[in-house]
Amino acid sequence: MKPMNLEENTGKLQASEDEVNGHHSQKISSSRFSSLLATKDRDYLLSQDGTQVEVSDLEGKVLGLYFSANWYLPCRSFTTQVLVGAYEHLKSNGSNFEIVFISSDEDLDAFNNYRANMPWLSIPFSDVETKRALNSKFEIEAIPFLVILQPEDNKYEATIRDGVELLNRFGVQAFPFTKERLEELEMEEKEKRESQTLINLLTNHDRDYLLGHPAAKQYDDGVTSSVKRNAFWHWAGFLEVPVASLVGKTLGLYFSAQWCLPGVKFTPKLISIYQKIKQMVVHKGNEDDFEIVFVSSDRDQAAFDSYFNSMPWLTLPFGDPANKILAKNFDVKGIPCLVILGPDGKTVTKHGRNLINLYKENAYPFTEAQVDLLEKQIDEESKSLPKSKYHAGHRHELGLVSEGTGGGPFICCDCDEQGSGWAYLCLECGYEVHTKCVRAEDRGSMVDS
Repeated sequence: MKPMNLEENTGKLQASEDEVNGHHSQKISSSRFSSLLATKDRDYLLSQDGTQVEVSDLEGKVLGLYFSANWYLPCRSFTTQVLVGAYEHLKSNGSNFEIVFISSDEDLDAFNNYRANMPWLSIPFSDVETKRALNSKFEIEAIPFLVILQPEDNKYEATIRDGVELLNRFGVQAFPFTKERLEELEMEEKEKRESQTLINLLTNHDRDYLLGHPAAKQYDDGVTSSVKRNAFWHWAGFLEVPVASLVGKTLGLYFSAQWCLPGVKFTPKLISIYQKIKQMVVHKGNEDDFEIVFVSSDRDQAAFDSYFNSMPWLTLPFGDPANKILAKNFDVKGIPCLVILGPDGKTVTKHGRNLINLYKENAYPFTEAQVDLLEKQIDEESKSLPKSKYHAGHRHELGLVSEGTGGGPFICCDCDEQGSGWAYLCLECGYEVHTKCVRAEDRGSMVDS
């Protein structure tokens, strides 16, 4: 989920240099919740139904300060899909946790409509000064943003500023958000990565298979595979392909959905590269093989069926819990995303999409050694590239850049895909394209507008 820069929406609350009760330049005191959230005229917060709740009732609790707004879709999505469920789970378990909503909404109606979905507390919409001071104190530049404060530890270092990321990554297991708890979770993740296999990633006690198309459709490029030979018919008309038959293959986990326009645009490119890799592996006579598994974020069965019918690879069943578990396990923040697993089931890279865009089928098997080799080849080839070009559709001259000479990660203005390394960049307006996307024009053909 990409945070929204507050400066991008005029009229939103701007950071203020004002301080709440004159205490923000000092170490937070033991009564910091009151000094942060109350004023000389108001000692209460609002509950979901409008009841006034005294700020002093928060003392002794782990407190989340939630900066959000109704006008921004990622805020609404995080609120309804993540935060409400986590909050209700923790409250039902008797956890000593509370959240206070700090609104960046434009008007009272928007604030009230948004707050109606929130089972926690809120600062009144009319208290602009407190909201400004909190935005300033915690340097809020993007939303949604969740700050976690500990009840006993009043050191600045104890303040957690990445609560949104932690809940997306660990869920309620992150509670109580202490340094010790987060270190435990980091260690558990490390151990999980080290013991990661295809079997424990892609199966559960109810299912040990993936779904595939009938063989005639799945391999229309003429490539045969052990996947086809080991499959069984599924009741929905798909083939049941045992996960065990994929062990030893390089595997791509493709996170996408039909509602995602970048995913719909990237899928045909991935299909082409997938088929070329399959053919390349066969022609080289390698024992290795390549397969892709679709991990769906579609919203209903019909959309899933329609989208998967365009794909020649395998899929997890629609609605299977593994779809969300894998997205969380690999910290997928946006789609489409292509995670590459090696023949041993360990993660090779989470940036398969970018590697496909940069190197096409040559990216296979996506290892660090292969990428290093390709980067050296491109560096060598770049020596023969013109230092500048005119590109059809752009009036300014483009200069050749690399990461060491003013370039870096970018989105190609021609194909709308990711890029890094060598590129042609317009120093006047920032227009940037892959070297392979440049459609060169003679300088004399350019017409100033």
